[in-house]
Amino acid sequence: MTDEPIRPAATVVLWREGSAGPQVLMGQRGEGAVFMPSKFVFPGGRVDPEDHAAARPGFLSSDCARRLMLMVPNDAPAAEVLVAAALRELTEETGLNLASMEHPSLRFIFRAITPPGRTRRFDARFLLAHADSLDGDGNDFAAASGELQHLRWLPLPEARALDLPFITEVVLAEVAALVAGGDQPGVPFFDNSGTTPQFRRIL
Repeated sequence: MTDEPIRPAATVVLWREGSAGPQVLMGQRGEGAVFMPSKFVFPGGRVDPEDHAAARPGFLSSDCARRLMLMVPNDAPAAEVLVAAALRELTEETGLNLASMEHPSLRFIFRAITPPGRTRRFDARFLLAHADSLDGDGNDFAAASGELQHLRWLPLPEARALDLPFITEVVLAEVAALVAGGDQPGVPFFDNSGTTPQFRRIL
């Protein structure tokens, strides 16, 4: 049996200040989903062909765009294409839209490649955005596709107590540090592209 191909993917981690501290937007995958059934995740998914024609410049700093293109295969999608995929998935799965802002509103904070042997494999880039960057009401999920159930804003401790994929747990820990004012010594990268898992930092 040949292993699943690794598909490029992008995810938006939306956060805001709540009455009890920072909150993130998450939803639950359906129990019949092929990949990570019933797990709570951030909105996101694989890059589709249409995303290449809908590249979205202006959402990333030059540093984030540069880091998105490091340690990638020759056929990797451009940074703006990854942004297009992330924003499309956000809109499809939550009904929310990230507005074009005067300043870059997305920050590349994490990358992970799914280990071999899984039903699906992704090279996922996680992009952090504040809810202030949304175009409209961040509590209005009326236009969501239904792919993610139980969409809601969760305080970080509550989110970390849910049934999460391992990588989502790690990303949440990174988000907690960043929104508390911490910085990153490079973007963490869980590289499972080969037979031996490697942890890297994208500088």
